Order: sequence, then structure tokens, then C-alpha cells
Amino acid sequence: MMVIKRRSLLGGAAVAGGLFAAGPFSGFLARESAPQPPSRIKLSATADLRDGVARLWVPEGFAYRSFHDTEWPVVLDDGSRLPGSHDGMGAFQAPGGNTILVRNHEVKVTGSAFGPGHVTYDPAAGGGATTIEVTRFGEVVRSYTSLSGTHTNCCGGRMPWGTWVSCEETVHGPDVAGVGNYQLRERHGFIFEVPAQGTVEPEPITAAGRFAHESVAYDPEGGALYLTEDNFAFASCFYRYLPPRAPDPLRADGRGIADGGRLQALAVKGRERADLAAAQEPGVVYPVTWVDIDDPAPRFPYTEGVPAPTSEHKALRYVGDQGRDGGAALFSRLEGSTYRQGVVYFTSTQGGGRPEKDEGPFDSGYGNGHGQIWAYHCAEQVLRLVYQAPAVDGLDFPDNITTSPNGTLIMCEDGANNNYVRGLTRHGQLLDIALNRLTNRAGVSREADEFAGCAFSPDGHTLFVNVLAVHGMTFAIWGPWAKLGI
Repeated sequence: MMVIKRRSLLGGAAVAGGLFAAGPFSGFLARESAPQPPSRIKLSATADLRDGVARLWVPEGFAYRSFHDTEWPVVLDDGSRLPGSHDGMGAFQAPGGNTILVRNHEVKVTGSAFGPGHVTYDPAAGGGATTIEVTRFGEVVRSYTSLSGTHTNCCGGRMPWGTWVSCEETVHGPDVAGVGNYQLRERHGFIFEVPAQGTVEPEPITAAGRFAHESVAYDPEGGALYLTEDNFAFASCFYRYLPPRAPDPLRADGRGIADGGRLQALAVKGRERADLAAAQEPGVVYPVTWVDIDDPAPRFPYTEGVPAPTSEHKALRYVGDQGRDGGAALFSRLEGSTYRQGVVYFTSTQGGGRPEKDEGPFDSGYGNGHGQIWAYHCAEQVLRLVYQAPAVDGLDFPDNITTSPNGTLIMCEDGANNNYVRGLTRHGQLLDIALNRLTNRAGVSREADEFAGCAFSPDGHTLFVNVLAVHGMTFAIWGPWAKLGI
């Protein structure tokens, strides 16, 4: 097993071309790698500027406003009714200092699409994405449906040429067994590119794989898209998609990513099926290689209008098993990812516990830990463990992530209770940023609803974040970020 240990790095050994001497990893390496509890920044109940209801606890000097609360019906400017289940989200510059948000809706039901026909991929699927222009204080200027008729749109990723990639966290379709699947017209489990301005021609990028996609991060230097997979019942893979040509941001349809490329899964050099879901030595570094996926977008046999014989379990594993059969590494529930200065950071939501057999299904999800943060250095092709949660009072089930202007990782929690938005500084310090204290109109607690879709406005003034639930909503949070070390 080829493992580069932290003490060797700090001892001055030449590793991977000397990449750790400076750059994105240097701040993390300079600290003790043992996890630290969150900083005791005092959070207090703060009134929502929309209506005076205290939905979040935030630090002193911070304020927030919620919008698009689907506990009440919301009609968009194009006449669409806004779905709930607000999930992943990207932020883009708009005229006059405003921000354009492209936001996913993780709707899992079949039946009918919520948006107009020209942006609809499958008329029987209920998920998609909406686009909203807002001020830096969370005041909605305009909104419309930008992608409709997709399924279980979880997270995604912001592309530097001004598009959002929306990811389907499912493999449902008429060729996969499941209640209502035979009603679907199209295969699902793909990624879709959505322009920040305007709407999409709803065509999937099939060569980037049909699996339970969670998020995507783009490396502008190498030209690869890095993709996470959130399999709840068994091990996940970390993928990269190599397009057949460089992105073309000037295409008439607003999309830059070409279909027809190559999909690969990450493997640790010198070790078949390395179990990276299990607890790791703090700060461990692995050199990696990549395994080709020969059949990234499978079609399973079925008869139209008849429930398919292929089980969802088999369909979910199909692409990943090709990687694992070639030696790909095992992760636990890979969710959020973000790119910064040559490094892709991504979360393993239930990683870091005792080893678990790659079987299933599991009622509590694959993985026995409280979460890991991994960092992949694209040019040097090495993977490093940045953070491993020691217990629930440290970091609990990290999900979507982004970075602040100064490089702090911002993480949304998806635990059973007391979900926070938290920061992880370059010195390894956890910071509390916001705490969910939602209740519904009947006064019933919604504190277990997860945060999702964290994204800073381009000027760094406002952190936008969603609460993922059937009755979802979005928050704009602002205040003295520098005082928090963010």
C-alpha cells in the first residue's frame, strides 16, 4: 500500500513534486492534524428580516433574510409553481451588484414536470432547477424555471464560463424497477448544464455517467470535471470526466461541456479497492491512478409500459462496480465538492468510522463515521485527508461545501439534529456560522432539516444557503465575515 504519511511531509521529504511546500494544502499541513471541536462563537436567535420570525441563530452583528419559502405557494415569473426540496445552488454575477442563483430541487416523485415544455427533459419527472436574481440582502428581483423534468436534482457545480451543472442523484427510468418508474419517458441519472442567464436545452451529458450523481467540480487547468457519487446503501466512487474537447462558452445554447468523453474512477496506487470510507491516519496522503468506465450510460432491458426487471439496486451499482472491479477506491456517501487553486475538496458524509462490508442495503447508510473532508490535487494526482470528524460534537455529516474568498471551507451539515453551517479554516479550526431553528406554521420543530447549497455572492458580501425539505427555503446571510476568520 503506497501511503505518504504526514510526518514525512513535515520532515521535508520531496513529495509529488514539492506541491505541499506552498499552495492550497500548506495551511492545513501547518496545523496539528488531530480534529478540533468547533470554535465557541456565540450564536443567538436572530429575527428574519423578511417577517421577524427567528428561524436561524447567527453570530453577533450578522443578519439574514429568507425567501422562496414553499410552505406557502410561490409562483415564478414564468407562471411555474416553485417546487420545494431546495438543494445545491450556484451564485453568479448579475448587473447592478445583484446575484443570480441557479438552484436545484431534489424532487423524487414521478407524475408531472413543474416547468414549461421548452425546458423539460421528461414530462413525468418532478425535479429541476430554478433561476433567481436577488439583491445582496435577499430581495427577489425575478425568478423562472431554467430546467424541468429531471429527477432528484441534488447538488451540482458552478462552471467558470457562467453555467451551473445540475446532477441527478438517481438512476430511475422506465428500464429500472420501482414504483412509478414505468411512467417515466427518459432514463435518469445524468448531469445537465444550465446557463446562468436564460434557459437550457434539456439534454443530458450521458458520457459523464448514469449513477447517483451528487456534485461536480471543474479543474480549468486540466479540463476535467470531478464527480461525486452518493450511494446510501453501499460504497461510492470518486470520478472524473474527460470531455473530448475544451469547453466552448460561446456556443449558442450557452453550454460549454461536450458529450462523448471518457469517465474514470479514482484508485489508490498499489492497493486494490482501498477502503477510504474507514477511519484514516490524520493527514494521510495517497498517490492515485484512474480506472476507465467502459459502459458509463447503461440501458437496461425492458418492455415499454411494463415494470422493468432490472432492480434499482443493480442499476445503482452498475457504473461503480465497473470501477471497483478495476480496483477503484471505496468511499462513504460522497456529496459536496468545490474547486480552489488546483485542488478539489469533497465530503464523505459518513466516512471515518470502523470498516464496513460493501454489501447492503443498510438502514443507516454505508459508513460508520461522522464525516471526512478530502482534497485532491489535480496536477500532482494525489489525495489527502484534510479533516476527519472525531464525534458528533465536531462535524456531523458534512454535505454541500464551498469556499469563502479567503479559502475557508464552508460546509452544510446533514445530521439528525442541530444542523449547522460551519467553516473549516486553513488552520484546521471549525467555526459555527448558523444554526437551524426552524419550526413550521403549526409550531412543530424542523431543526433536523438539513442545510444545502451554500454559495457566496461574487463580491463575498452574502452567503446564500438553502434548507432542504419538502417545504424548502433559501437564506441570504451577511455580516462581518472577517471577524469570524472567513
